[in-house]
Amino acid sequence: MRSHITKGLKVFIFFAIGIVILYLLYQRQDAAFRADCAIKGISAENCSLMSKIKDDISNANYYWVSITMMLFMLTNILRALRWKMMFVAIGYRPRMINLVGTIMINYLANLGIPRSGEVIRAGLLSGYEDIPIEKVLGTIFTDRIFDVMMLLIVIVLAMFFGGNDFLTYLNQNINIGSKLAGIFDNSVLIFVMIALMILSTVVLWKSRSRIMSTTPGQKLVSLFTGFADGVKSVANVSSVPLFLFYTVAIWFIYYLMVYFAFFTFSPTAHLGPIEGLVAFVFGSLGILIPTPGGMGSFHYLMGEALSMYGISGADAFSFANIVFFSINIFLPIVFGLLALIILPAVNKD
Repeated sequence: MRSHITKGLKVFIFFAIGIVILYLLYQRQDAAFRADCAIKGISAENCSLMSKIKDDISNANYYWVSITMMLFMLTNILRALRWKMMFVAIGYRPRMINLVGTIMINYLANLGIPRSGEVIRAGLLSGYEDIPIEKVLGTIFTDRIFDVMMLLIVIVLAMFFGGNDFLTYLNQNINIGSKLAGIFDNSVLIFVMIALMILSTVVLWKSRSRIMSTTPGQKLVSLFTGFADGVKSVANVSSVPLFLFYTVAIWFIYYLMVYFAFFTFSPTAHLGPIEGLVAFVFGSLGILIPTPGGMGSFHYLMGEALSMYGISGADAFSFANIVFFSINIFLPIVFGLLALIILPAVNKD
């Protein structure tokens, strides 16, 4: 009973964070929208941001919406193919239906408790394919490492091609250089961090025999060994070029999804590939923030990106909602629930 209450409380907290961010963002955009209506001489009764959002979503170009949704599903197939290569490298051959299905359940679970999907995905695949869970977690960890590497590459590309507007935004709102300089200028902090790392390493090394002789220690070593096997699987894949192709293709398609999404909405239809790259980076960072599907954080950062190219806050908010509800909400719910129904039937033995 207590575990169910705890899980429910976690879901509530994460949804509450997302809803609060979304509400505050809506309030800000609503105030700006009403101020713009007043300047244009439009009465308050005929000036409703909520009505505008509903109209924008209903009038979206659903041909392009469907294209972006199909591209999203293609990325999951490519991700499953890349994941399978890692399993084959360590002697397992999971079925594609289980790989794709657990990936979709991963997205569905993240809508409830952000970052919980990876653990649930590992547990389900471990049970369905009889693969030690620590090995599955190792492959998922490797999968995420490559995603982080690709995100960093995309950020660098956006900084290179995004022009002065993007660099000016980073300097004014993030000021990474001065923050890093502040950290490295603090010699006491650096000394303490290095000293703690050295001390921890020495203590663990001297206590290794005693720790490994205990039952928890042996289990920990077993878990670490299995996890390491999963991580090292990438070094033994059958084709490194094919593995890298899947990795680049996944992220290139992610980029295309954002760029093609511009054509779903008339105020953004004129934006080009460079604007798509910058918006893609901002949207990706918004999804990283632990709210359900990036709720609120995705809307805010997508609005920040589009504002650099003259898109009003209200239009940017509508665009973010079109993308968010079609890709981040609709597809994970539909295909995640289908996977929850189909996988137990497929793996009934």
